[in-house]
Amino acid sequence: MKVAIVGIGLHPFGRTPGVSGRAQGAHAARAALADAGVEWSDVQFAFGGSHSAGDADSLVSDLGLTGAPFINVANGCGTGGSALIAARSAILSGEHDLGLVVGFDKHPPGAFNTDPAALGLGDWYGTTGLMLTTQFFAMKIQRYMHLHGITDDTLAAVAAKAFRNGALNPDAWRREPHSAQTIAASKMISHPLTQYMFCSPGEGAVALVVTRADHAHRYTETPIVIEAAEFRSRRFGSFEVFSPWLSPETAAGPTVEAARAAFDAAGVAPTDIDLAQIQDTESGAEIMHMAETGLCKDGEQEGLIRAGATEIGGMLPINTDGGCLANGEPIGASGLRQVYENVLQLRGDAGPRQVPGRPRAAFTHVYGAPGISACTVLTR
Repeated sequence: MKVAIVGIGLHPFGRTPGVSGRAQGAHAARAALADAGVEWSDVQFAFGGSHSAGDADSLVSDLGLTGAPFINVANGCGTGGSALIAARSAILSGEHDLGLVVGFDKHPPGAFNTDPAALGLGDWYGTTGLMLTTQFFAMKIQRYMHLHGITDDTLAAVAAKAFRNGALNPDAWRREPHSAQTIAASKMISHPLTQYMFCSPGEGAVALVVTRADHAHRYTETPIVIEAAEFRSRRFGSFEVFSPWLSPETAAGPTVEAARAAFDAAGVAPTDIDLAQIQDTESGAEIMHMAETGLCKDGEQEGLIRAGATEIGGMLPINTDGGCLANGEPIGASGLRQVYENVLQLRGDAGPRQVPGRPRAAFTHVYGAPGISACTVLTR
């Protein structure tokens, strides 16, 4: 048995004054249900999550009090991916046939304000400034650039691509293109990363309707099959966000294992992927994750990006909707946004940002604190 996505819905990302996060989640859920041609009363179960906008199961007050089991999921930036994995498992178990996955959030302006104690860290960690993730990401990309010969120009090029793609996405937050020169010259936040190389906490919502693949054509002519959905946490020796120290031993991060597991489960190689959405909390993250996911080797990113390989019309389009840089990062929705984009692309419904050549296989990757990663492989 396999599981397919038969309905998708999204509330635009960015800032929506006067609209609660829950209301955005309800909007996305209704859109997904309509896309699948079903009613909320037809749904047998739901998984959903939000970091800052309330319990996802409160959506039943908006959608209807049907008694369906609705389970809250909380897993940082991996919340959406975790909800999708749980929903897929519920169908693969044979317990249910039709379900809803939803993620939404509404973060206040400014950096995420995480309490060190919530992650088992002392107050000292906050006073060092490392609870500001800009510091961590800057340190990590500094080391990576030194080891693999990546230049500052490539950091700016990644962000410029994101804003170009975001300008083609009517649901993106940042829809104004910026040149690499403008990005490089913007305010330095944490060297070598400038203001326009970082995403921002934001708002938005995404929902998916999932079902058994052998039932999918009851709901849509273009079902998208979830060939794999894998999640991994950090091992000893990997250096991840909110790590309080760096081990003398080194180990690959959770992205490496999650991506490898997803490709193995799907029975495909990274070279079989036609497009990918990967975590770009900042432009350095996209560069590092290109290699960690197996889409290229360490050090190859500079040449690929310079040659246009990661552009929409390139041989490996990455973050075709603008990624986190153009959409912002509402934690509960961010991973599901990647899946939403890949469904649009595989359906051929992505409009001016459509990847040419009728793509058949797409990959998503999300990374978050305190060292977790979720990856999917979708096919049509």
